[in-house]
Amino acid sequence: MQKQKIVIKIGTSTLCHLGNGLNYRNIERVCREIADLKHSGCEITLVTSGAIGAGTAKLNLPSRPTGLREKQAVASVGQSVLMHAYDKFFSEYGVTAGQILLNKEDTNRPSSRESLLGTFNAMFALGVLPVVNENDAVGFDEIESDTRVFGDNDTLSAVVAGFTCADLLVILTDIDGLFTANPHEEPDAQLIARVTEVTPRILELAGGAGSAFGTGGMATKVKAAMIAAETGCNTVIVNGAVPGNLYRAAQGLPAGTLFELRSKH
Repeated sequence: MQKQKIVIKIGTSTLCHLGNGLNYRNIERVCREIADLKHSGCEITLVTSGAIGAGTAKLNLPSRPTGLREKQAVASVGQSVLMHAYDKFFSEYGVTAGQILLNKEDTNRPSSRESLLGTFNAMFALGVLPVVNENDAVGFDEIESDTRVFGDNDTLSAVVAGFTCADLLVILTDIDGLFTANPHEEPDAQLIARVTEVTPRILELAGGAGSAFGTGGMATKVKAAMIAAETGCNTVIVNGAVPGNLYRAAQGLPAGTLFELRSKH
């Protein structure tokens, strides 16, 4: 397998049982596949969602909270649950994981960006796998300037792919990729295997919300692919519940929808 830098984003729909706690079967399998890729020589960064979903279940709440402070409190609980699961499963496959929590200003401000990149490089040198999430517990999404909040981890993963100079961004979600119509409503909908240009039609097809316990839909994933392309990084959107999709995406084999928007300079 070609050695490359890969950012993998795992969504709440892959991590959680729709509010009934973490999907440990999925998490264990994804961690095993990531460990295999890392042991093959790939430099991996994992961007994870799921803190609020995990915290909602841990606190036995009937639904995802809507108030800012409640979401922050629930995220603080869920982040601990997530990292415990990642530490457990990655350790079983010989990988040491380390947590990085970010706000947008950490990547926008030059001094913070330089320091952050130094941390990533030190982790890579030590063989540590960075597990990245937005710092939901202290993010201020009521600030109109929106300088502290990414808003969704699809965007966060694209930003991380950019400043780590990744070759590939793999977004794991609960659908096989981008379709010609909503596959839940149109049985004849066809998977779009490759996108070389984000046209108005592509943006139209990507419209729609995410799952009840997530914040991103296909539109945020297409946006992420566009952001990643600015630094020459291709993006693959694949179904995180299908075993082997990570391997196929890393090897350049057919898997989900490949956004090949711009070649590296």
